[in-house]
Amino acid sequence: MMPSRFAGAMLAAAVLALPSVALAQSAAKGASKKAAKDAPIAVVNGVPIPASRADVLMRERAARGAPDDAQMREAVREDLINRELIAQQAARTGYTKKPALQAELALVRQTVIVQHYVSDWLHSHPVSEAAIKKAYDDAKAKAGDKQYKVRHILLDSEAEAKKVIDELNKGAKFAELAKQSKDAGTKERGGELGWMTPGGNLDKTFSNAMVKLGKGEYTKAPVHTRYGYHVIEVEDVRPLEFPPLDELRARIQRQLQQDELQKLIHDLRAKAKIK
Repeated sequence: MMPSRFAGAMLAAAVLALPSVALAQSAAKGASKKAAKDAPIAVVNGVPIPASRADVLMRERAARGAPDDAQMREAVREDLINRELIAQQAARTGYTKKPALQAELALVRQTVIVQHYVSDWLHSHPVSEAAIKKAYDDAKAKAGDKQYKVRHILLDSEAEAKKVIDELNKGAKFAELAKQSKDAGTKERGGELGWMTPGGNLDKTFSNAMVKLGKGEYTKAPVHTRYGYHVIEVEDVRPLEFPPLDELRARIQRQLQQDELQKLIHDLRAKAKIK
């Protein structure tokens, strides 16, 4: 229902999520070895297939759990020979000159360059332990010391929300009234959102109204957010057990990396001439 406050820029999230970044970086290091170690594993119609290309495929397959043995390496060699044969046939027939293929090849090339650069950039701009600890402390403070078990009814207008509140005042059941909610994800569950924290994924206006309610209370006036008009009920309140730092460390580190990458992109765009 509510957008996450940790939502990052699409490019940053996509680049950080791709497992091929690490594989590509490893391949680059392997390719920088002496030429003697990159002797062809086969020569197809005079075109050599370098060993570094086989190493890339071996790393990809190892990441999926395949063994690094002679049988697998022979299978990779045969795969690369077949690829080269088809690629050569495509070139002979003029297929590689198709505009759509050229456009896709250009995009793939750009993607690999971006992945390599971002991977190296993140490696040279590591997230410090102090930054992780500060982010953790900030999140813990923002979350507060309580959790709220919440229901809500989302309506299009203030008048509709006031009508629901009037019916609640007359003794109507919240779960029954929730069937008219505009939130399709919760209306069939009586408006139930589950256990929420003030510093979680909630809209700030919604969160501020929620924390003012005690167990069993509902809002006496509609709560207006960008989604519409809410009637909120707190079913229960309990102490918040915030996860320890070690449990959240990896998630916080990824988020801080995304933040740094977004800052890099923002700075580059600010200096660029974009029409």
